[in-house]
Amino acid sequence: MVEVVGINGEEFLLNANLIEIIEFIPETKVTLTTGKYYLIKDSKDEIVEKIIKYNQKILRGVTAE
Repeated sequence: MVEVVGINGEEFLLNANLIEIIEFIPETKVTLTTGKYYLIKDSKDEIVEKIIKYNQKILRGVTAE
C-alpha cells in the first residue's frame, strides 16, 4: 500500500498492486485493475518513488516502517 493525497486533500492508502494505469491530466488519475479510479495530488515522480519503495519493502520482506 502507498499513501497518497486525494484531490480533496485527504490522505488514503492505495493498493499499488492494483494500479493499471497512471495518467496526468494535469492532476494525477490512477486507474485500478477493477476499473475504479482516483484523482490525487501526488506528482508523477512522487507516485513512482512511493511504488518503488513499496516494492523494495516487499522484496526485503519488510511490511512496516
